[in-house]
Parts: sequence; structure tokens; C-alpha cells
Amino acid sequence: MQFGIFTVGDVTTNPTTGRTVSEHERIANTVEMAKLADEVGLDVFATGQHHNPPFVAPANPAVLMANLAVVTKNIILSTSTTLITTTDPVRIAEDYAYAQHLAGGRVDLMLGRGNTGPVYPWFGKDIRDGIPLAIENYALLRRLWNEENVTWEGKFRTPLQGFTSTPRPLDDIAPFVWHGSIRSPEIAEQAAYYGDGFFHNHIFWPPQHAAQMVQFYRERFEHYGHGRAQDAIVGLGGQVFMAESKAKAMETFRPYFDHAPVYGGAGSLEDYTRQTPLTVGTPDEVVEATLGFRDYVGDYQRQLFLIDHAGLPHAEVMHQIELLGTKVVPQLRAEMDVPRAAGVPDAPTHASLLAARAAQATDTPSADAGQMGRVEAGVPRAPQTDDVTGTRAEDR
Repeated sequence: MQFGIFTVGDVTTNPTTGRTVSEHERIANTVEMAKLADEVGLDVFATGQHHNPPFVAPANPAVLMANLAVVTKNIILSTSTTLITTTDPVRIAEDYAYAQHLAGGRVDLMLGRGNTGPVYPWFGKDIRDGIPLAIENYALLRRLWNEENVTWEGKFRTPLQGFTSTPRPLDDIAPFVWHGSIRSPEIAEQAAYYGDGFFHNHIFWPPQHAAQMVQFYRERFEHYGHGRAQDAIVGLGGQVFMAESKAKAMETFRPYFDHAPVYGGAGSLEDYTRQTPLTVGTPDEVVEATLGFRDYVGDYQRQLFLIDHAGLPHAEVMHQIELLGTKVVPQLRAEMDVPRAAGVPDAPTHASLLAARAAQATDTPSADAGQMGRVEAGVPRAPQTDDVTGTRAEDR
């Protein structure tokens, strides 16, 4: 199981001091976060993609990944998310393959439609085409990574004639893809069709919603012949704030919650911590709450936490990373591994996908291959009628 953090890169005024960090300071702080996450043994650092204030999450996350590849050693560099709807899939193919080379394979990406409506017209797109854009652009991205001399024509970009995306993916293994969504079953369907990962950003909605979305993805994953439902690759988001006591955590975090752009005015902190996965308390309480996620989504492969939102000062953010790495994640690793169901795959990595391909080529079973063989193949099964979109899968 992989544990890590993700950032949306917001520049939000600290409600307790009235200070707003500069864009430069926020960007530099983000690099420091990733470095510390690597040092304390977290598995994943993920960054969002934004094109508008109040965010400084990179318009091209691969730029940040390239920098982090130099200053980190072990941590996987991911996105949260890459905007598959408004970013040209040719650029995604080129940029992330390049970052993958620089990071020695420590790159994967999460694809999503984003949460900012105006971004669509800024890039000449229509938000009403969000799902069709996600479907068509990803189909092209896969071809660009898996084939050379691609000839292609679709609805939303100019045709390609004999085009080869460069550089080719490292070891001819494309970065593993997670499809991220909070509310769209069409995206869960897309992830299931290709045998990719599904990431549910488990923050704002109640547990029942997460359970429904993940279960739908698992059922469709099995339907398309990639393995058992419990073999599907699932990731969850979450938000935490920790202190030495629950009372102290609630007292410290309350002003940030009350003024947060996505939380402020929508309900009390008590309501949110009772009705959603937002956890404010001690490290032990965060462990207990996170272990409870498995009760309604089953064994899963990746857990990312948001810990730098809403104007929290950088020193506090770094303290939260320390607590995750030293107090929370070691307990979660021990607790989640013990009752894990037999045969449930590990989270994909470049190394496991490479090993699986080698094992498949020699028809020799290996531990990694047994868990990852059906993911690395990357070839959808026989086309089916899409029960969600009403289109034939091969037309996507």
C-alpha cells in the first residue's frame, strides 16, 4: 500500500495572521514539502494542475516533477490531477514521458476533468463536452504512449498523420494512470474499461458515496475481464489535521476550516468531521479513522492526504508531514497489511510493471507478475457497450 500527500497549491490568506504568502514562497514551500515527505518515508507526492488564482499548482505539473526528481530519492511523483479535458494529449504524452525519464520511472499520473468551469473556454473547449473530451483524449494518449507512427482523427483536435511522440516512455512502460473523480461514474467506467486505477478524492462527500463509486468501479473492472473485483486498483484522498489532543487540533484548525474557500460557511467543523472523512484529532485518531475507510471500500492501494490547504502556515504543514511519516503511516502499514485479503495486488510501480512484462514474455510466474500482469498488458478486452455513456467502448 502506498501512502502520501497531495497539494492543490492554493494561495490562501492565513485567517489568524492576515498574511498571504507570495506565489514564489508558496512554490518554494511546495518543493520543501516534497523533500520532507521523501525523507520521512512517504511513498507519493502529488500536485494538482491549475490555470487560475488563487492556485499556483503548476499549469504543467511535469515541470514541478522534473525539479522534484532532482531533489528527492525514492518518492513517487504523481498528479492530482492532470486535466485530460483541456490539456492536449500530445503534450501530456511528451511532457510526462520526459519527466518519467528524469525521475528514473518514479512518475505516474492521475487524470481528471478539474473543478474550475472557466478553464474550458480558456483553452477553446466547452464544459458540456467534459466527459467526451476525457474519453477521446485518453484514448489518444494511450495510443501515443503504446504506438509509434500514430495516425488518428477525432472530434476535438486536429488529426495526426504518422506522428511519434518523443521521448518514448522509459523502458517502453508508460506511466501508470489513475482516473480521478468525486462524482462521475463515467470516469469510474473509463478506469475499469482499461484496467487502470480509480482514485476517489475522498474529502467532501459522506462514506456512502465513496463506497458506491468504488463498488461500481470494481464491478465494471471485473466485467471487462481484468480480474476479480477485489483486484481493482483503488486510491482514496482525505484531509487530516493533527495535534497532541483532539481539543487542541479542533481549536487550531477551526479558523482555517471556517475561512477555507471550499469549506467556509458550508457547515461547522463538527458537522464535517462527523459526516465526511475529514479527520481532526491526534495521530492515533487519524490512524483509526483511516483504517475505517477499508470497511466500506475494501482493500485498496493508495491513500493520499491533503495537509496544506486553507492558509495553514508552512511550519505547521511541515509538522503535519512529520507526524504522518513518523506516527501515522508506520501504524497504517502494519495494520493494513495484516488482514489483507489473499491475492489483492500491490500498488503499481514502474519496477513492478517492468517485472510483470518480463515475466509475461517468458511465461514465468513471479510475485509482481502475479499481481500486476493484467494491468501492465494495457490492452482492453473485447469491446462492450458502455452501460454509462451509451457508446461502444471501441469508439472511445
